[in-house]
Amino acid sequence: METTNLPKTYNPKQIEDKIYKLWETLNFFNPDKLPKKNKTPYTIVIPPPNITGTLHMGHALNTVIQDILIRKKRMEGFKTLWVPGTDHAGIATQNVVEKELKKQGKTRFDLGRKKFIEKIWEWKKKYGEIILNQIKKLGASCDWSRTRFTMDKDYTLAVKEAFSHYYKKGMIYRGKRIINWCPRCMTSLSDLELEYKEEKGKLWYINYPFADKSSNNSHQKGVIVATTRPETMLGDTAVAVNPKDKRYQKIISKKVLLPLTNREIPIIADELVDMEFGTGAVKITPAHDFTDSIIGKKHNLDIIQVIDEQGIITEQAPEAYQGLKVLEARKKIIADLKNKGFLVKEEDYVHKVPKCYRCGTTIEILPSWQWFLKMEKLKNFAERPVKTGKIKFYPKKFEKPYFDWLKNVNDWCISRQIWWGHQIPIWECQAKERKDNKSQEKKFFLSLEKPKKCPLCGKCKPKQIEDVLDTWFSSALWPFAVLGWPKKTKDLKKFYPTSFLTTARDILNLWVSRMIFSSIEFTKKIPFKIVYVHPTILTREGKRMSKSLGTGIDPMELIKEYGADATRFGIIYQVSKNQDMKFVVDNIVMGKKFCNKIWNAARFILLRKPKPVETNFKELSRMKNLTLADKRILNSLKKTTKIVNKHLENLEFGKAGHTLYDFFWHQFCDKYIEESKKQNDRKTEKILIYVLSTSLKLLHPFIPFITEEIYQKLPLKNKKPLIVEKWPKQK
Repeated sequence: METTNLPKTYNPKQIEDKIYKLWETLNFFNPDKLPKKNKTPYTIVIPPPNITGTLHMGHALNTVIQDILIRKKRMEGFKTLWVPGTDHAGIATQNVVEKELKKQGKTRFDLGRKKFIEKIWEWKKKYGEIILNQIKKLGASCDWSRTRFTMDKDYTLAVKEAFSHYYKKGMIYRGKRIINWCPRCMTSLSDLELEYKEEKGKLWYINYPFADKSSNNSHQKGVIVATTRPETMLGDTAVAVNPKDKRYQKIISKKVLLPLTNREIPIIADELVDMEFGTGAVKITPAHDFTDSIIGKKHNLDIIQVIDEQGIITEQAPEAYQGLKVLEARKKIIADLKNKGFLVKEEDYVHKVPKCYRCGTTIEILPSWQWFLKMEKLKNFAERPVKTGKIKFYPKKFEKPYFDWLKNVNDWCISRQIWWGHQIPIWECQAKERKDNKSQEKKFFLSLEKPKKCPLCGKCKPKQIEDVLDTWFSSALWPFAVLGWPKKTKDLKKFYPTSFLTTARDILNLWVSRMIFSSIEFTKKIPFKIVYVHPTILTREGKRMSKSLGTGIDPMELIKEYGADATRFGIIYQVSKNQDMKFVVDNIVMGKKFCNKIWNAARFILLRKPKPVETNFKELSRMKNLTLADKRILNSLKKTTKIVNKHLENLEFGKAGHTLYDFFWHQFCDKYIEESKKQNDRKTEKILIYVLSTSLKLLHPFIPFITEEIYQKLPLKNKKPLIVEKWPKQK
């Protein structure tokens, strides 16, 4: 074998695309094409990025972590499968396409549902794979032949099957309850789809006068309540105080007049009232506040909806305010309260306001007919495997917020009033009278295909309801649906349950909990064994990255300037147990310098024109007369191998990167390579090749491109592509 020298300068642009094409040609990303010795399955399903998305630093970190594990396991002889794919991202994608239409002066209603959905599919075809191609640029060794999309034909079958299963078990129902509503997106949202933004507002103190003016008590004028939303007072049906609050004991059961309406409402006592807020007496509006709704049910209060889906004051409010937008109504109500002597005072108040996680619009809480999934049984499915240790969280501290959410979880509102997504397979009978003589409330039925005739009346052409399923309903099926469920496929049998999941902390309950209970419900198995919650990458100043604010870092620009390997190593080098990671580009620069160091070290060794050696290096154990430098580097390599294996086993990726960096740069390059210049013999050549090749194997999961390129140039007999070489074990 003739030794091939490396070019003088390391240039990632000349290497990375070439090497990735080599890997794709070898087809080792596909577990079916791996060597026969790779038998034990190891599976990861990629957290599916939105088709609206482009690569950001969180994606990059997530991708590198998964690729490190997949490459290591592949080299260890596992039958590795890393399934890629994308999520249709209902609200996000619809918003993007609506913005494009707005530039043309159009709305989705101008196109109609069918044409609008066709437009989204066109957009998906053009832009939907961008992020997957960017993930490839990072070096991700996914099996691209198994790429999935949450609205492809087979996945849609899985979603319908899941809905049908729940519906037939009586776990899905239709009900009118108060929900989070986005007036901009015109859809319901779950609690987990809100973002809370801190805003400077006002706390208004309003006097609710007693209805019985002859009342002989210390509150002759009435009860003063404090509120941040005076516009909702038009729907008040009670004033509540805490039963332990001694200030209000004597007025419980009395009645007050609701200002601006002259409607009498009772004073009630409930332990949910916070005595520290405002005056300790609070207005109760069951139609527009979740806590008030709970109190309203307990005390059998009326529900008066005074704000509609467009954020407009309804006809249930006094005529003077009907038709006004919320903020307009607030302004007029405050003015009227002042003029009529009800406004006691106002003060500055900073509070967190719920916003739509996609468009940033302030959320309205209001009653709405929606479809819900019962959570009582399912939440136990999500809790049990984590409590028993069958599913382990890293770091373990994330178990607490996970359990806290499940403890207080409500039935899941799964219906959304948008057009892009999985349309709910429920049909509505259009007849006024039906042969079953049942009430109009029971005019819905399940059908996974378009029914030939209505099973309820036998005459009409039933209409499918327009609501689509919450995006998270479909992504909850991801770990098993991507492998072919509900069909009994070979992939499902071979690669499920999966082995590992890495995710961000903010979707722990949005996604992770739902995957766990869905998997147990549908497959009777847990979906994965490990949940690794990766750090959140912040700006250098410790703030969340934002493209809109210009504080986001584009990984593609880093790859363009420094190379994928440098970007990968620079990101992973910063990972620690701290869940907030302040990003500094200096670490990417360090990664580039490290790659240069590896390149120059390999080039120095190859310029010595070493003779070919066996890849198993058995002769090393028989070597005699080793120098102190020889012994030191071999012992250091052995120790490094053991430590790196331990760190990766403990999912301490940053520590593993630091260990490899310190060993290669300081122990190998600074010390042994310098000593080798004085030991110009065959024995030294073998040790140099051995240490370099073993180092390349250990580094390969972290910096796969440069390690594969150099490895192909080494004078090794019977060598394989580095991607499937044997992983160095601790001894």
